[in-house]
Amino acid sequence: MSAPLPPAPGPADRAGRARSFDAAAAQYAAHRPSYPAALLDAVEDLTGRPLAGARVADVGAGTGISTALLHARGARVLAVEPGDGMAAQFCGSHPGIPLVRGDGNALPLADGSADLLTYAQSWHWTDPHRSVPEALRVLRPGGALALWWNTDASDVEWIAEASRRAGRFFGIDIPAEKQRAARTELADPTGRLRFTRREVRWSRRIPVDSHLANIGSHSFLLVCPEDRRTAFLAQERDQLLKVFPDGIVEETYDVLLLVAGKP
Repeated sequence: MSAPLPPAPGPADRAGRARSFDAAAAQYAAHRPSYPAALLDAVEDLTGRPLAGARVADVGAGTGISTALLHARGARVLAVEPGDGMAAQFCGSHPGIPLVRGDGNALPLADGSADLLTYAQSWHWTDPHRSVPEALRVLRPGGALALWWNTDASDVEWIAEASRRAGRFFGIDIPAEKQRAARTELADPTGRLRFTRREVRWSRRIPVDSHLANIGSHSFLLVCPEDRRTAFLAQERDQLLKVFPDGIVEETYDVLLLVAGKP
C-alpha cells in the first residue's frame, strides 16, 4: 500500500512560495527547462484545432518560456502574470508579446474572449475553486483549458537517487508529492471539467552548474535558509560529478499534460 499523501500546502505557504520567484526571475529564465515541440503537437491534437491564429491566454506566464513557444506557433497569445519580478523579466525578454498583470483566481480578461487558456507550471499556484469558474468564464464556447508540468523522470536511476537525497535533506516525501501531482482529479476538485491526460518524454544536456541553478530556482529551495540551500547544492554537485564526470548532466522529463474542453 502506498504511503499517505502529505497535506497540501496551505494558502499562506502557497502564496509565499509563489512570491519567491520574483527575486530569482533572471535565474529562472536562464536555467529552467523549456518544452518539446511534441507537447504543443499534443495540445493541438487534444483541443482539435491548430494553435496558429488561436486566441490564447498563458496564465502564470512567468518569464515567458511557454508564452514564447505559443507565439512561435502563430498563436495570438496574451501573457498573464502576477509577480513584479517575473513580469519585468518577461517584458525585457519578450517586448513584442503583450502582458497583463493578474492571476488565475481573478483573470483580467473578458467573458468568452479566449479559445485556449494555458497554465505551464502554474495551475498549482491557484485555488481551483476560484480558477475553474474563472477559466470557464473566459473561455469561448468550444474553448479549452490546457495545464502542463515538466516532471522528473523517476524511472531514470540517477534522478530517482537525487530525489531521495533531496527528500532526506529537507524531510520531504517527494514521491508522495509527485503522486499528488499526478492525480488528475485534484486539478479540478469541483468536478466541472473532464480532463484528458497525456505524457511526453524529452531530455536536454546542460552543464552541471546550470542544472544546479535550475534546481535552485524551485520554490522549496528559494524559501529555505541560505546556508541550508548552499549546503544542499554543494552536496548535489559532488554527487552529480560522480555520475557525470564530464560535467554535462542529461536531464530527462515527463511533461504531464491535462486538457479539458469547456462543457
